[in-house]
Amino acid sequence: MKSIKAYLQLSLLFLFCSGVANAQLHTEDNKDKKILSYQTFLAKMGTHNLGYAAEKYNVNIADAEVLASKMFPDPELSFGWADNQQKRMQMGYGFEAELSWDLELGGKRKARKNLALDQKLLAELALQEFFHTLRAESTVVFLEAMQNKMLYDIQKNSYESMLQVAKSDSIRYNLGQISKVDAIQSKLEAKSLLNDLQDADDTWENSLIEIRNIISTHRNDTVFEPKGDFGKFARLFNLEDLIVTAQNNRADFLVARQNKVVAGRQVALAKAERAIDLGLNIGVENNSFVKNAIAPTPGNTVVKAGVSVPLKFSNRREAGLKTAMYEAQQADIEYDIIELELEKEITQAYRNYLTKQKQINRYEKGMLDEAKQVFEGIKYSYHRGASSLLEVLDAQRTYNEVQQAYAETLFNCAAALVELEKAVGIWDIDF
Repeated sequence: MKSIKAYLQLSLLFLFCSGVANAQLHTEDNKDKKILSYQTFLAKMGTHNLGYAAEKYNVNIADAEVLASKMFPDPELSFGWADNQQKRMQMGYGFEAELSWDLELGGKRKARKNLALDQKLLAELALQEFFHTLRAESTVVFLEAMQNKMLYDIQKNSYESMLQVAKSDSIRYNLGQISKVDAIQSKLEAKSLLNDLQDADDTWENSLIEIRNIISTHRNDTVFEPKGDFGKFARLFNLEDLIVTAQNNRADFLVARQNKVVAGRQVALAKAERAIDLGLNIGVENNSFVKNAIAPTPGNTVVKAGVSVPLKFSNRREAGLKTAMYEAQQADIEYDIIELELEKEITQAYRNYLTKQKQINRYEKGMLDEAKQVFEGIKYSYHRGASSLLEVLDAQRTYNEVQQAYAETLFNCAAALVELEKAVGIWDIDF
């Protein structure tokens, strides 16, 4: 009777462990993910990203503005007809036609053309800045997906290791080698680690959806699994060289510089707009033969030309010119702000990158191996009865924390390099 009871207990424990082991994960539901390299990811981003595609239209709009700026004012053609009481007094008919055109003075057309050309260059630089920012942010998303896969694998290995301990404890409990409390605690730890594994699985799957949104044009496009090597982010830089390079290459710095040029062009256009424009007109007027008996008049044709001069009382207000001048001063200050921020951002990003490199070396030159050795040693001692379950659990948590911290540091180092190269305006990242 006692053996039957022990058999039933053992069967129930195995059923429990089997049920935990067979818990379904999202990654198992979607095993047909396609491998995505970083270079393929960038190529797809450049051709399929909807935000970048929309931003390109700003350059097309600027091209259209350049064409519009080259146009002269349209002439105006008018026609008129008059009935000079023909039926009652036989005064005849009158016809007239007039062509008028505004002659712009003060270099308005040239000022508009120069402004449109510089605005087009500004749009191209803004597109370049948008792409640099998109590339850097997308690279961080790609790296984060790689990190989440590492964290998932760490959590999975931890869960499987504890599951083996739980199975072993179930057998040892039925053999009378350990207490019921120890067997229950190992089962609880396995359940807890399964919860953590499912959370890690969700986080990884969500990061894959982020990847898909960056490189896809449709909601149901293929889900890709990013692959790369965190070991390819070692660089040697000179801080002073980075600052000089940034002044020539950094996208937002170039945009701010071009903003100054555009603001200057707007001032020039505002000044040109204050010049008067001449209205030129030429016309023809024809009056038919007047048959009135009192004052008969032969038909005649009149050719006329004239000039109209507007009275620019609005120039006394100077509102448009003052607005353009204030905007130019604002652009100068914004340029100075970016120039001051540039050195600070690069210095901070550079120091952060060096710190993360040192932390990676610390993990790879002892911390990882030491944490693993401690965990394996205590687990071995536990199976021999020389250590307690609490010691195993503490060693397991320490080993997990070290591995997770290492994965996070790899990601942080790679992200720091991305931020540094983005701040400088260079790009040689390939992993």
